[in-house]
Amino acid sequence: MLTRALLALEDGTTFAGTVLGATGETSGEVVFNTSMTGYQEILTDPSYAGQIVAMTYPLIGNYGVNAEDAESAAPQAEGFIVKEASRIASNWRGQMTLADWLTQHGVVGIQGIDTRALTRLLRIKGALKGVISTEELNPARLVRRAQAAPGLLGRDLVQEVTCAAPLTWEPPAGVPTRFQVVAIDCGTKRNIYRMLAQAGCRVTAVPASMTAPELLALRPDGLFLSNGPGDPEGVPYVIETVRQCLGRLPVFGICLGHQILGLALGGKTYKLKFGHHGGNHPVLDVTTRKVEITAQNHGFAVDVASIPNGQVEVTHLNLYDKTVEGMRHTTLPVFSVQYHPEASPGPHDAHYLFQQFLDLMAQRG
Repeated sequence: MLTRALLALEDGTTFAGTVLGATGETSGEVVFNTSMTGYQEILTDPSYAGQIVAMTYPLIGNYGVNAEDAESAAPQAEGFIVKEASRIASNWRGQMTLADWLTQHGVVGIQGIDTRALTRLLRIKGALKGVISTEELNPARLVRRAQAAPGLLGRDLVQEVTCAAPLTWEPPAGVPTRFQVVAIDCGTKRNIYRMLAQAGCRVTAVPASMTAPELLALRPDGLFLSNGPGDPEGVPYVIETVRQCLGRLPVFGICLGHQILGLALGGKTYKLKFGHHGGNHPVLDVTTRKVEITAQNHGFAVDVASIPNGQVEVTHLNLYDKTVEGMRHTTLPVFSVQYHPEASPGPHDAHYLFQQFLDLMAQRG
């Protein structure tokens, strides 16, 4: 007999299903992800802190989970929603089922609901606060809990996912060390560090609270600004650190790092209606006119027009809604993208951006 579970949204909508993973109760902003695979990488992406992820693909979990595919030490999403979770994990790399893994890490999820109806609702109304519970099954009371749950605007979630002390990633055996990179860890996916290391970078990941003088004292060849969760305006201390580093060394930002860079340059960010979450988003490279299929996970965007004095030019545009997906400074060795060139999961169309960062560091040297 499966344990009953209930999903309640702040607009009063409820969905009844059964538990997937741990029993209990969890809350967060509910967003949908359009990826067909990669659920483990999605759940362990620190950018999902504060959010409950609903998968649009109807069957999730058929290849299980394994230690190698994790993008952080544990699941970071607040909860998980699927139409159907596979009861069988069939893969030579699989180490346990999705349900057992979620239970092991205390993640509350729900299955057996109409995820198409949920996705349509979120597209119409935008991302909504929600609660999944196996304890409170009264719809009205659970809706009130969803309405009382904290939102993302102005909230600092970076402090919940940043490293406690500096960590170092070395190039693999046989790859010479070419550059020293300092990465401000706002919730970095591991594959970003892997790709920088494979390119010959010795990466020192530092806590998001590190000041500019402390960072520059490490004498890096370049500065990397990582992805991460929540509202970029909720981390003014990181924005100030980046502002003080501009013009001192090359800078490359991804996702939240892209938004923080926009704010450090004097611009503004805004919240998207339901965000971009998935592994199949088309992005136009304005320079080459090529279209990249990209992995995305963000709920905020940069208003490039608000950045004063024409300091930046747009390099990439989202072909779904024309939001800015990339920018570069017109005079400084500084650039960023809103999407995830490291993929994991997702296509590899944008791996070239790591080489661009290396080229900027080489020119500086």
